[in-house]
Amino acid sequence: MKFTPVTFDQSIFHNVLKRAIKYYRIIWLKHDLPAGLSVFLVALPLCMGIALASGAPLYSGLLSGMIGGLVVSLVSGSQLGVSGPAAGLTTVVAASIISLGDFKIFLLAVMVAGLFQFLLGIFRLGGFSNYFPSSVIKGMLAAIGIILISKQIPLSLGYDQPDFWTSGFPQIFSSKHFLGNLESFSVHITRAPIIITLVSLAILIILQQRFAKKLKVIPAPLLVVIVGIGINYFFAKFIPDLTLKPTQLVSIPSNIFSNISFPDFSKLFSTVEIWKDGLIIGILATLETLLCVEAVDKLDIRHRITPVNRELIAQGIGNMACGLLGAIPMTSVVVRGAANADAGGRTKLSAFTHGLFLLLAVVLIPSFLSKIPFASLAAILLVTGFNLTKPKLYSDMWKLKWKQFLPFAITIVVILCTDLLIGVSIGLLISIYYIIQNNFRADYKITKTMQHETEVHYMKLNTNVTFLNKVNVRNALDQIPEYSVLTIDGSESNFIDYDILEIISEFTNKAHDRHIELHLKGIEKVSVTAAH
Repeated sequence: MKFTPVTFDQSIFHNVLKRAIKYYRIIWLKHDLPAGLSVFLVALPLCMGIALASGAPLYSGLLSGMIGGLVVSLVSGSQLGVSGPAAGLTTVVAASIISLGDFKIFLLAVMVAGLFQFLLGIFRLGGFSNYFPSSVIKGMLAAIGIILISKQIPLSLGYDQPDFWTSGFPQIFSSKHFLGNLESFSVHITRAPIIITLVSLAILIILQQRFAKKLKVIPAPLLVVIVGIGINYFFAKFIPDLTLKPTQLVSIPSNIFSNISFPDFSKLFSTVEIWKDGLIIGILATLETLLCVEAVDKLDIRHRITPVNRELIAQGIGNMACGLLGAIPMTSVVVRGAANADAGGRTKLSAFTHGLFLLLAVVLIPSFLSKIPFASLAAILLVTGFNLTKPKLYSDMWKLKWKQFLPFAITIVVILCTDLLIGVSIGLLISIYYIIQNNFRADYKITKTMQHETEVHYMKLNTNVTFLNKVNVRNALDQIPEYSVLTIDGSESNFIDYDILEIISEFTNKAHDRHIELHLKGIEKVSVTAAH
């Protein structure tokens, strides 16, 4: 029997390749290019604003946005997701930069966070976020919103002394710290930033209303920035006394790449704080990313699902690149993903295009970026913070009663009084307490009937009966009266803990002594060995 060798027709391959390139060129020109431009206009002010809120150099936020667009989009399996610096990380990033004392050392923590995310993706552990109760996650985001708002108030009022917020949230209101800075407010606060903030907030609030949908010719954050620049130009031209001071304007170096800080690898093992902070950033970035991925997938009219483990690998590579190149950490961001979907983005080329536009903006128009008032960015972040901690969120959680509201509220309070890790940990413990409490009640059910003046008790064991219910099961059995009938039914249980089987086996002897007629269904007796 003869086999004809298979020949590879290169012309067919070239034709298929040409058609694919033509198809994606058409898709890019018609859909992804305008969507990428729209996302860029949203991302530009947010990148700088989040870097400002994090206490990091402004260029580091822009770099993070570029890496999110140019690197993460190529590795990620998400077609509409857009990555960049996120408001949810501002608190932990600001605290880490202060505690480590050097931005170059902080960049090592960012690389550790990226490595952690990369390993989660490699070992297919992307589903671990499903084990975080929603009440704790909502509490974490609400606390971040409160801190974000509190940190932007001085900037929105024109206070340009960065030392005001170098301490933690509780210390802000100590008499020495707060009153000491309050005394200098009259010197540092000026009217122009307050005017810009109020106008910016008015624009953002109006454009969020339903009737203003037709007015959204350009994204609201970009409009706020343009209006802020215009107001300051008007003041400089006609009311010089109200002109913003240089310290109240964004400062972007003309050659951003000459000012980049790189990580100091010699300090990698100098302190455990680097690894601790990296782990915290990695966990929070992963949680926020996976929540955002789920939200953006729901906006996709083509119902495409993002592979979460691949997304974590992409985010890990992106954050390792951020640490290596001097950028703040990133996540997948709902605001940008939603903007991408609204603008008609079709493929990941729109996210790549937004990163390309960020790069071109930094290289070609740094002088324009340096005219942006801090007050404009502060107004954007005030609204961002408010959206994270809306009053409606608190009323909705209250309606869910104590089992949801208490972990939510305690998470917020503890984060504000300590830090994110402790707050989330205690919130988790409260949630676990309620889970255990529910298990105590749910492991079995006892019903009682009367037959010819004899009490008949029926104990139905549920699907899984664990050692957590030992005390309750023992007490329930001890309360069965003498001269009664008891049936313990475990026929529908998938798992009965050995400790529970041991208690039931021990009760067999007690039942005989107390004249209790005992019937066991689907329960295996075990030998009981006394411990001496």
